Amino acid sequence: MASAGQPPSLKRREAPLTIEGDQLTITPLGAGNEVGRSCVYMSYKTKTVLFDCGIHPAYSGMAALPYFNEIDPSTIDVLLITHFHLDHAASLPYFLEKTTFRGRVFMTHATKAVYKLLLTDYVKVSKVSVEDMLFDEQDINRSMDKIEVIDFHQTVEVNGIKFWCYTAGHVLGAAMFMVDIAGVRVLYTGDYSREEDRHLRAAELPQFSPDICIIESTYGVQLHQSRHVREKRFTDVIHSTISQGGRVLIPAFALGRAQELLLILDEYWSNHPELHNIPIYYASPLAKKCMAVYQTYILSMNERIRNQFANSNPFKFKHISPLNSIEDFTDVGKMLVLYPVMLLKGHWKKQLLMNQRKSHSGLAAPLNMQVHYISFSAHADYAQTSTFLKELMPPNIILVHGEANEMGRLKQKLITEFTDGNTKIITPKNCQSVEMYFNSEKMAKTIGRLAEKTPGVGETVSGLLVKKGFTYQIMAPDDLHVFSQLSTANITQRITIQFAGAFGVIKHRLEQIYESVESSTDEESGVPMLRVHDRVTVNQDSDKHISLHWTSDPISDMLSDSIVALVLNISREIPKVVIQSEAVKTEEENGKKVEKIIHALLVSLFGDVRLGENGKLTISVDGNVAYLDKQSGDVESENEGLKERVKTAFRRIQSAVKPIPLSAP
Repeated sequence: MASAGQPPSLKRREAPLTIEGDQLTITPLGAGNEVGRSCVYMSYKTKTVLFDCGIHPAYSGMAALPYFNEIDPSTIDVLLITHFHLDHAASLPYFLEKTTFRGRVFMTHATKAVYKLLLTDYVKVSKVSVEDMLFDEQDINRSMDKIEVIDFHQTVEVNGIKFWCYTAGHVLGAAMFMVDIAGVRVLYTGDYSREEDRHLRAAELPQFSPDICIIESTYGVQLHQSRHVREKRFTDVIHSTISQGGRVLIPAFALGRAQELLLILDEYWSNHPELHNIPIYYASPLAKKCMAVYQTYILSMNERIRNQFANSNPFKFKHISPLNSIEDFTDVGKMLVLYPVMLLKGHWKKQLLMNQRKSHSGLAAPLNMQVHYISFSAHADYAQTSTFLKELMPPNIILVHGEANEMGRLKQKLITEFTDGNTKIITPKNCQSVEMYFNSEKMAKTIGRLAEKTPGVGETVSGLLVKKGFTYQIMAPDDLHVFSQLSTANITQRITIQFAGAFGVIKHRLEQIYESVESSTDEESGVPMLRVHDRVTVNQDSDKHISLHWTSDPISDMLSDSIVALVLNISREIPKVVIQSEAVKTEEENGKKVEKIIHALLVSLFGDVRLGENGKLTISVDGNVAYLDKQSGDVESENEGLKERVKTAFRRIQSAVKPIPLSAP
């Protein structure tokens, strides 16, 4: 079940309308029906995740940020950054340093390496006032200390949230994140490409289907030309222009696509000796700095680059040189220059592509140049998106990072692809929440030794129930340290009691109550000791003190408590205690003691208890009389209620005055 609606604010956590914790909420704080400031909020079972933290390149200052005022940053558990592009990562320093966010932030190694270089350059070239600056270089440096790195396919768990990432293509280090909360899996693609290019691998296909897929829709229903066709068009235009004595200027982003174009050009120049005297420059200090990162992470690129690296570094170009400054540039003769710019928009782009410009008089005049538009975008087109989703088959698809009209067309076309009617496709706007409900069942798995044997029907499984995050496991105590970060331990307890009497008195009393009392001497100290039921040890530490020692468990704790009570009672009764030797003890004397105890207890229960002439006890209660035979336990009385009470009381008293059998397990 899914629905889209706009709540008053995600800061207020109102009581759920259904079962607590079953509602999953996804809200774009950016990239909802737009391209730019990617930032998606997700909440489920009180756990919160934020995907990406970018800016909108068309705006400046606070207006470029995602709608952070819709959330409480202090409630975010995890922030996951898919790649280093500004529209996915550039508001991260602001969010980490100037909000109440105290969670953990993750990105891949390569993304973190480029992130600092790219944002430092962004601060330097931004043409905004100091008041509109969202952050400075110090904020970037401080944010670096808070960023944690994650490897592809590495599973990390934070506060019950499990997540791992897959290769996304697009740019070096780009990742798709799979998040698992209480068994509900959400895949966030970020920007991705399923087509392998000169240096990047294609985006991976996760091995299982997520419950929700949040996927980019940048190109909507458009289709890219094949890479080989685009590369041939690109090199043909360049070769033709230079052959005619012209110069070539290539505007491209400094990172990602620039490296791809440089690889193409360097290989083409190597295969065409007639071009060796034509210089190629890339005019980007940032690209030059980032080239070291690309050389460092070659092993994370595709097989073609790795094989080439075995012989030479593919990013040490033979025919391409960096243009360090304008003073080094000699504007003479044929040449090719690649430089970073933002994409042209509006009427300027239209005029250039139409090969004309406006003169001062307002008339259209031809440009003394040719303009060719060849896309090397590393975003997925419709063919890639539809194939990816068909192979993944998620029941819920949320489209983000796309212009509203393109996204709408993509949604309609995907609906025709998924004709089963079980797939929900949603295109939320910024701050519009998508609510879904999942039935979570608590299930405990037996692991370790308990899992070696399948229990029969009705058979009891005994072990420790361990909860970690939202998972439950039953394991044997000995397996606790193997399958968890917990371990078992024994608690040995010791208590010292003042006792000035003879140690033999304690032994005598213990033997009257417990079946197993063993006498011995401590080997180290030589003091006498008693071992009660092989659980509690009683030591005579001195003439005035004894001590009890035992390993804590429910039975031993109870046994030690009873021994402590016995010793304290002996201390109060010492003047009356006379130790009898074993030889003097007779059955007759023991019998007399038992009779006295029975008589005293019956008096405490019934009040009027007298010994009759026939040896029977006469018990009177409220005018009713009962006669008890102490030998047989028979009771005579006209009152059946009194008869049963006396019979039951006598039976219980008889069992109470006998030694208590206590067997060790």
